[in-house]
Amino acid sequence: MKFYSRKLIKPGDLNARNTLFGGALLRWIDEEAGIYAMTKLNSKHVVTKFISEINFVSSAAQGDVIEIGLGFNAVGRTSISFSCEVRNLFTKQSIIKIDNIVFVHVDEHGKPQAHGQDINTIQQPSNR
Repeated sequence: MKFYSRKLIKPGDLNARNTLFGGALLRWIDEEAGIYAMTKLNSKHVVTKFISEINFVSSAAQGDVIEIGLGFNAVGRTSISFSCEVRNLFTKQSIIKIDNIVFVHVDEHGKPQAHGQDINTIQQPSNR
């Protein structure tokens, strides 16, 4: 798993317990995984199809820095999937784990469309 982006936890990212709001974290994960899917499929026409069970392992507090990691799972004719882990940058303590996030390549009408990439191309390191 490679860790691609980092976020500083700010006051607006907190819930009523003054810990990281899960919804904010899921938004960041979806955005980062979507960008990664775009780079792997060489297309901006991807949509989130599925996110498997989400395991909140621990939390983060204001001032913590987290990093979002993604690992390649599989590629289908119209789809690509990843696993995800978010951890504290400094302590390396896991905050969240997701086994499977699936993105689908779509046409201009939002219908699944073959992406034309093969597994060998996708597994090559990208510029990210």
